[in-house]
Amino acid sequence: MQVRREPPAAIISPFWLSQMNLLRALATVSGMTLLSRILGFVRDFVIARAFGAGIATDAFFVAFRLPNLLRRMFAEGAFSQAFVPILAEYRNRQGPEEAHRLVNRVATALGLAVTAVSVLGILASPWIIQVTAPGFAATPDKFALTVELTRITFPYILFMSLVALAGGVLNTWSRFAIPAFTPVLLNLSFIGMALFAAPYFDPPVLALGWAVFIGGVLQLMLQLRPLARIGLLPRFDLKLSDPGVRRIAKLMGPAMLGVSVSQVSLIINTIFASFLPSGSVSWLYYADRLMEFPAGLLGAALGTILLPSLSKLHADEQPEAFSSLLDWGLRLTLMLTLPAALALALLAVPLISTLFQHGAFSAADVMQTRLALIAYSIGLAGLILVKILAPGFYARQDIRTPVKIALLTLAATQLMNLAFIVPLQHAGLALSIGLASLLNAGLLYRGLRRRGVYRPQPAWGRFWLRLAGGLVVLGAVLWFGRGDDAWWLTEGGLARVLRLSAIVAAGVVAYFATLLALGFRLRDFRRRAA
Repeated sequence: MQVRREPPAAIISPFWLSQMNLLRALATVSGMTLLSRILGFVRDFVIARAFGAGIATDAFFVAFRLPNLLRRMFAEGAFSQAFVPILAEYRNRQGPEEAHRLVNRVATALGLAVTAVSVLGILASPWIIQVTAPGFAATPDKFALTVELTRITFPYILFMSLVALAGGVLNTWSRFAIPAFTPVLLNLSFIGMALFAAPYFDPPVLALGWAVFIGGVLQLMLQLRPLARIGLLPRFDLKLSDPGVRRIAKLMGPAMLGVSVSQVSLIINTIFASFLPSGSVSWLYYADRLMEFPAGLLGAALGTILLPSLSKLHADEQPEAFSSLLDWGLRLTLMLTLPAALALALLAVPLISTLFQHGAFSAADVMQTRLALIAYSIGLAGLILVKILAPGFYARQDIRTPVKIALLTLAATQLMNLAFIVPLQHAGLALSIGLASLLNAGLLYRGLRRRGVYRPQPAWGRFWLRLAGGLVVLGAVLWFGRGDDAWWLTEGGLARVLRLSAIVAAGVVAYFATLLALGFRLRDFRRRAA
């Protein structure tokens, strides 16, 4: 009989001792993310009211998209997926001293690398914009403004890479709240600069660029004290030959494609969108912001809490528990994501008009953004499922499979762009992203099944039937509650807020009451951490 080896008592954290309920951890992370998303919508409301959708906002969104893309790919995406499993392995098998040494050496190497990337990005900004938004070259003022904003925002990748490292350490030590709260500071920076500092800049949109810079600094500073409290504040220790550093670097390249393929598609979509009518980039941006609300609450939060447990289960050689944890994540994701996707599609005009139709943001902008949001909503489930399925590979340090899937998905996205952009314009670009996310998730799922890593638990058929019943009831409530689009485009802000709140509340109550009546119980989704 095989005896399970327990980790040394000196390295058992309160997380392992308490056997934290993952549902409670999810609620904590999602709660902090909800606060960030709410402030994000306040941010977008302020930006839309002050700048509308035109040349200035197109320039800023393009300038911010590249460092933001690099942040998602390199920092939060590839780095976290590569770093957390190896850090968990060091912590469980080699002890706290070796884990701290790994943190020091990874932080040093990462800091030097992203500093070089930031400097190169600032110097090469004109060429970067020429490649990522070639259509802007036809308007010299727009091109010059985008280059200037890019130079201001590019250091964001440096700050956020170090924030991602700190967040990976804190999450591995079960300090989920601080990393989840961190994005709030960027939103506060945006709101403050847009409201109070914009008049002092020429042109005013430059205030948004500096808001990105200041927000990055604040987010990094917030992480320092929590790291010091657990004795893991990094120190300079340059040793690129360290085995742990080399393993992380080896995993990062494939992870950049495997986890962040949708973000790569977004930057390519910007190239296509730069040739479309003015405002197209902004319409896609505002639709993407609404889609990111459930994606952050569910996908990012679930991925954050699952990866440390999956990594530990793999290190402890518990394949059945590994598969069961994935099954739990998939069921919870579908139960929460599918109603969110349905709500985004049915309530597109109410949501966009209530949040953004103020000041320079017109009714025409609402209807154009609506088309993109409906197209995005088709792939919301796929986008979130990728964040659940990809850790199933990276926790096992399987780097080849996600690479192949990512390349195939990226190629399919561009073929769909070519097919959809002429008849559907900017909405076609959003549809390509949505369909590609579903393809990516489907291929990841098939890969886990074929390797025997994931084996579905019983009663999936009954789960689908109950879920379908809840969605039908939800769809009926939202459809009859929303009424005519013209009402939302002409009514005042307070009336829209009150009616939208009532519709959303009625939909939530109807959906979960139906699930409860059909047999769903909260206890069915309780799950202990590894």
